[in-house]
Amino acid sequence: MSNVENLTKYRHPEKARNPENPPLRKPPWIRVKAPTSKAYGETKRLMAERGLHTVCEEAACPNIGECWSERHATVMILGDICTRACAFCNVATGKPRPVNPMEPENLALSVAEMGMKHLVITSVDRDDLADGGAEQFVQCIKRIRETSPETTIEILTPDFRDKEGALEAVVEAGPDVFNHNLETVPRLYPSIRPGARYFHSLKILEQAKMLNADIFTKSGIMVGLGEKKDEVMQVMDDLRSAGVDFLTIGQYLAPTRRHAPVARFVTPDEFEDFKRIGKEKGFLLVAASPLTRSSYHADKDFEALAEARRA
Repeated sequence: MSNVENLTKYRHPEKARNPENPPLRKPPWIRVKAPTSKAYGETKRLMAERGLHTVCEEAACPNIGECWSERHATVMILGDICTRACAFCNVATGKPRPVNPMEPENLALSVAEMGMKHLVITSVDRDDLADGGAEQFVQCIKRIRETSPETTIEILTPDFRDKEGALEAVVEAGPDVFNHNLETVPRLYPSIRPGARYFHSLKILEQAKMLNADIFTKSGIMVGLGEKKDEVMQVMDDLRSAGVDFLTIGQYLAPTRRHAPVARFVTPDEFEDFKRIGKEKGFLLVAASPLTRSSYHADKDFEALAEARRA
């Protein structure tokens, strides 16, 4: 089966609703409360007023209520339309709109208004741009440094498709954390992440650390997609070989029935085991739980990273 056929299998609504293969029922440890706090509403309003997109909303993150109540949001720059179509992702796929030149300014004003101590900036894939969107990351980082110098900045980047000079420009802008997610094990890339290449993503993380050893490097994977434990162990080893400091592991949840189905729900005890093994392998920090996401508790994790480095 080709990559396109495999992906179509998940995106086709008729096949996805096959009653002979119903979705798995969520276990108790996955359920979260609906957002109701005043701070959540204020965060939602501010993002809308500034014309900013968040991966919290676009990816239907289960932690949005908790994070937004604490005024912690992951801003998604370069629009809300992606040039790729990963089988796990809820972001729209299609032809993106032109880059908004006011986005760095609007983001910087929002960060200052919210008094954010730690910010995570991610983006859609922009394979249509000559630099893959790298310059927009650079401008956002620079503007935030000017208006909120005390705010620490974490970036979660796409792979930039080998665009010349893109990675170097982003690292030179000086983020505190450079994050690029592997997402899953190599065997599942053709069906889950068909537009990317596992070893290219691994190389990006290694190069980022080589370009600036002071930057914390970070990556994350989802489990429950059909991977085997020994494959997860190999991913850990690959990341450590690339010098990655911080690993996140969370449960995959299908955004809709048109996406890749959940193969199984990994138990909390298994996540604790992943955390223990990861620490033994030498990561400065491992966040592993059913609800862990790449940016979940990113502010607290940054403090823990800094403390671990000092130790």
